[in-house]
Amino acid sequence: MSLSSIEKIFSTPGGQFVTPIEELSKKLKNIKAFVFDWDGVFNDGTKNEHGSSTFSETDAMGTNLMRLSRWMPEQKMPYAAVLSGEENKISFKFGAREHFHHVYFKVRDKTIALSHFNKTFGLTNENILFVFDDVLDLSLARICGLRMMISRKANPMFRKYVIDNGLADYITAHDGSQFGVREITELVIALSGNYDETLEHRITFSPDYKTYFEERQNLPTSFFTVVNNEIARQEIVL
Repeated sequence: MSLSSIEKIFSTPGGQFVTPIEELSKKLKNIKAFVFDWDGVFNDGTKNEHGSSTFSETDAMGTNLMRLSRWMPEQKMPYAAVLSGEENKISFKFGAREHFHHVYFKVRDKTIALSHFNKTFGLTNENILFVFDDVLDLSLARICGLRMMISRKANPMFRKYVIDNGLADYITAHDGSQFGVREITELVIALSGNYDETLEHRITFSPDYKTYFEERQNLPTSFFTVVNNEIARQEIVL
């Protein structure tokens, strides 16, 4: 599928390519890891009395398909992390169930966590695709290789600020409660050039998918927070 066709599919419902799709596609070639904020990204930011929030299976499937799509060319697993300024026990369960490499929580300065993540896996900032939605994420949006922002109609001035300052490459048509994460994963897979192939492997539970899935399931998830201004590993009971 041509880039112009992909652009039309995503821009028609309201997705905005802040960075021209040709340049965005080039940036994607350097991506080796996916880092997600949690509140307002996998949900609308609403929390219950325990300070936790939700996620959807629609978005979870999207992250799995996106990782499969990136694994397929070289059979090498892309790195994945949740990085939140708060503590959400549901994000712990999600990260562990989906076998993300790291889950960071209660990290106010998110650049500290990104530096730790990069150092752990031998990555650079340009290798990171960052999915975000709000002000506290902009320190990472300034430095990551590819920035995908979850849209929200309630903050038009914030959206303008992000665009004016070049802090996002793509802004979704759908917000966190409307599966914005799934929209981003579909875009990434489409730009990777193997959307139909990715779905076929998952639909048929092909030998390649079985290999990918076994490798994914064997990945341990590690949890980290900040203690005395340094990233410290935490033992989490799920």
